[in-house]
Amino acid sequence: MRVRGWLLACLLIVTSSGAAAQSLEGALIPGKVIAGHAKYEDDCGACHVRFDRAAQDRLCRDCHKEVSADVAARRGLHGRHEQKPCRSCHTDHKGRDVNIAPLDEKAFDHGRTDFALRGAHAKVACKSCHVPGRKHRAAPQACADCHRADDKHRGSLGVACADCHGEANWKDAKFDHGRTRFPLTFGHDGRRCADCHRDLTFKGAPTACVGCHRADDKQHRGRLGDKCDACHGTRDWTHSTFSHDRDTRYALKGKHRPAKCESCHTAPPAREKLPTACAACHRRDDKHAGTLGNACADCHVESGWRETRIDHDRTRFPLLGKHHDVECRDCHRDVKAYRITPTDCLSCHGKDDTHKGRYGSRCERCHDAFDWRRIAFRHDRDTRYPLKGRHAAVKCDSCHGGRLYEDKLATDCIACHRKDDTHKNELGERCAQCHDESTWKVGRFDHGRTRFALIGAHARLECRSCHKGTRYREAPLTCIGCHERDDKHERTLGRDCARCHNVRDWRIWEFDHRRTRFALDGAHVPVTCRSCHRTAGDPIPAVPMACASCHGDDDVHRGEYGAVCERCHATRSWREIKGLGRRTDERRGPDDGAATRGGRSP
Repeated sequence: MRVRGWLLACLLIVTSSGAAAQSLEGALIPGKVIAGHAKYEDDCGACHVRFDRAAQDRLCRDCHKEVSADVAARRGLHGRHEQKPCRSCHTDHKGRDVNIAPLDEKAFDHGRTDFALRGAHAKVACKSCHVPGRKHRAAPQACADCHRADDKHRGSLGVACADCHGEANWKDAKFDHGRTRFPLTFGHDGRRCADCHRDLTFKGAPTACVGCHRADDKQHRGRLGDKCDACHGTRDWTHSTFSHDRDTRYALKGKHRPAKCESCHTAPPAREKLPTACAACHRRDDKHAGTLGNACADCHVESGWRETRIDHDRTRFPLLGKHHDVECRDCHRDVKAYRITPTDCLSCHGKDDTHKGRYGSRCERCHDAFDWRRIAFRHDRDTRYPLKGRHAAVKCDSCHGGRLYEDKLATDCIACHRKDDTHKNELGERCAQCHDESTWKVGRFDHGRTRFALIGAHARLECRSCHKGTRYREAPLTCIGCHERDDKHERTLGRDCARCHNVRDWRIWEFDHRRTRFALDGAHVPVTCRSCHRTAGDPIPAVPMACASCHGDDDVHRGEYGAVCERCHATRSWREIKGLGRRTDERRGPDDGAATRGGRSP
């Protein structure tokens, strides 16, 4: 037999044409294939590749595409099974009716498929799911495929039964309600499904509180809408978790806190947006009749409507001093007219105005709110005319006799002191050059700024010593104007006393005769002025300078030698002859004269 097999193989190699090989393979087929493969029985190449047994698995998967996909994805029985050649489990050519995929139901491990049998499924017979005549893989895997008749939800929850039910017992549900839009917390936790899902359709169950608790809404009676969870929690229905201070932009303070919700919320909040202005609820309590607007909170507080907290300093009239202790009704007598309450002082203090309205209505320029009698106005700071000396003690009415802010007062002294001008306006109107505010009678005049500065003994003199009257410009400027009685020269030396005398002392004098054309020397030095200057006059009358003018009686020559006596005589002594060094007698005889005439002296 072995030899015959080799001979046949050699014969097949030799006769390698297609038709010959086809007939030969048909002649050598080992047996009939199964009924499912019968159409490929004459075509060996559909399942076999000559001389390549490993290619057979590829050809099997080309036909069995579902199995090939499971192997590639490693799913199902074939995908999880150890990879072996297909023929190791499925052997053909054994007849038309042979089962090439035998299954031992008792030994088969269903966990190697995509549907592991757990719980009650492990006790179910194979035929309950695998219908004879159909592929095992065609068995349904969705719960509804087998349990549709058991679905009390009537398909309303879909086919994902495993989300709630387990395989151990169909009636035991393991649904996690926390994964829904309505987690069960506190009072809801532990409730039976039928308490809320009465028809077991589940998806149609209401999620709004009123869906189950409408009968419990005895307090609000539906006026606050359906969002009960905005105030109530699942822990306790009777207590509210809503915090008006935290959850809204309107914190409840004072008497607002114990107020019931229905006092303000008369309609569901979703349909009603309540205003936060006080007037929305307290318009009837507004005694001002709307004249002060709707900003009631600027004055009133939540602790009590009658209690006010207005900050008057934020108004146009801050309350200072004694105004701070005044009650509102003292100024605001009409509560409906707060805004038109006058703010000028005279409106309340007209009777206290000692100026009788002459100073206008702006009393605050001088008075303050701390003490009406105290003057806050400072003339030094608030005007361009500071009050000094006795001006500081003068009453306002002394100068401001008319309308204070309408009349423009002059600031020069003469405007108020014209009657006090003893100079009769001869010194002009610039009184401040001599007088100051400390006293009118004492002057501070600087005589050095005049044409006659007071120096020496003049500085100690009183004004009336020179100014006999108040017309100061009439005072003389020359020495003789005041010192004529003191002139012992009897005007022989003129009126310009300052040429010789000075202001330190009248008795001190100094005149340098060398500044004239007749310098005094010799015996002329001790001679008194009156000896030569005998005639009064101004300017000084001319005094002859020839010796004979004064010494004519002393001329023993009786004029025979002419009038130029200084040619011979010296000024130290009349008897001293120049050039002789001797003195002559006082009297000489005729002979002496003759001798002199015979030889003239130079």
